[in-house]
Amino acid sequence: MRSSRVQSHGDQYRAAMDELLIDEADGVATITLNRPERKNAVTQVMWSELRVLFRELGYRDDIRAVILTGAGDAFCSGADVGGMADRASERTHALQSMRNVGDTCQALFDLPKVTIAKVNGVAAGAGLNMALACDLVVASDRARFSEIFAKRGLSVDFGGSFLLPRIVGMQRAKELILLADIIDAPEAERMGLVNRVVAHDDLDDFVADWAAKAAAAPPRAVAMSKSLLNRSFSNTLTEALDAEGVAQAFNFTTADTKEAVAAFLERRDPTYTGW
Repeated sequence: MRSSRVQSHGDQYRAAMDELLIDEADGVATITLNRPERKNAVTQVMWSELRVLFRELGYRDDIRAVILTGAGDAFCSGADVGGMADRASERTHALQSMRNVGDTCQALFDLPKVTIAKVNGVAAGAGLNMALACDLVVASDRARFSEIFAKRGLSVDFGGSFLLPRIVGMQRAKELILLADIIDAPEAERMGLVNRVVAHDDLDDFVADWAAKAAAAPPRAVAMSKSLLNRSFSNTLTEALDAEGVAQAFNFTTADTKEAVAAFLERRDPTYTGW
């Protein structure tokens, strides 16, 4: 395992001080938001660095799955609202700052790897929507969730208006966003907001198991399936079938599909190379 802080310009990764950490092992990259004293609230610099990190991981063949989590007792309490108070003295326009947030959401959503949000505590505002932008969400039984924007005088962001209705339906999405209530982990699971709720002490092992399964899968085929699913609500059936046909035709040309067939016939586990 390699554990490090994200590095500065010229290195493989860049980041602000020690606020983003990355561990890599066996094809899995774990990104940890590391501001536990602020419940891992994300600054503008962190949004920028996360966007760069998501895009760089997307190009790396040695990384097959990405886990996103937070340090301490929180996943992420959202954007650093306290830091926003200083915006009036900055030259950066508010709309430009929000585009920075939006571009980070897009980079996470488009990441061609299996992404897993490991929600160890509170996930609120943009922090909740960052979890929802991942492919899979696993929560500790101590986790709490809130689309807290209305209680901060704000409207929903980080893709919440897109993600939430697709996950829980429009009426539930309006309930969560307009009332801004805090819900516990069992309620989040009942609503379909998370894939699994596990005992807090089991969270690391459970997510590690899922990440290992994802890392062992054929990466090109999985990336194409993810892309097909991400476009499912905007495509017609005809468009979906055409896209599936193109993806499957590509799979038939790969070494990984040949390996899958050989492993099936030989009654062994396949080993995928990404080619």
